[in-house]
Amino acid sequence: MADIKGILFDKDGTLVDFNATWSGVADFMALEAAEGDRAQADRLLAAAGLDPQTRRFKADSVFAAGTNLDVIELWLPHLSRAQQSEAVARFNAITTEQGAAMAVALPGIVDALAALHARPYRLGVATNDSTLGCERTLAALAIAQLFDAAYGYDAVANPKPAPDTVVAFCDLTGLKPSEIAMVGDNRHDLEMARASGCGLAIGVLSGTGTRESLAPIADVVLGSVAELPGFLAAAR
Repeated sequence: MADIKGILFDKDGTLVDFNATWSGVADFMALEAAEGDRAQADRLLAAAGLDPQTRRFKADSVFAAGTNLDVIELWLPHLSRAQQSEAVARFNAITTEQGAAMAVALPGIVDALAALHARPYRLGVATNDSTLGCERTLAALAIAQLFDAAYGYDAVANPKPAPDTVVAFCDLTGLKPSEIAMVGDNRHDLEMARASGCGLAIGVLSGTGTRESLAPIADVVLGSVAELPGFLAAAR
């Protein structure tokens, strides 16, 4: 634990309240994909992981863990490659603008990040949102200055759960993977940590993941990132 010098965070469900931020955005995207057909939009949302009873996205579902390309491949499988690229660009624009405008930080996150930055840990974000969308959200929450870098799915050759983002963060900071802790609310965050040799894989219960889904692959499961400064301080 004393060797941890950098921390990579997932964004949605880890720093940002997933359902408060993304339920409305997802609905907008589904209605656009369904050309305004409400019933079809509801079917698309269910296919992407929205539980119709709780109106929350399921752990490791396409919308909770995937990229906009994954969503489009699920919702609009008939598109040609050119049409698919256009649809991804459109969805990236929606998630960038509306995701930032509707972003809600999880409780205690701003203070926790400030404390970690002051220690000082090198901080980064690894998300399957677009890079621009992530940067806009961090700026909207007034926490962008705390991070060395933000990596979206389009910033690396292979997004989570591939190890590429950890490699990029190590290249930037000069740290080794064993000196990096990865924090996330879904299994693909922790799978990236394992694939890249991160020193610590931390699951949080603030998003769509559950203790049952995270515990088998995590070194530790915390309630949220708000608990992280205390956990790291106690472990030193």
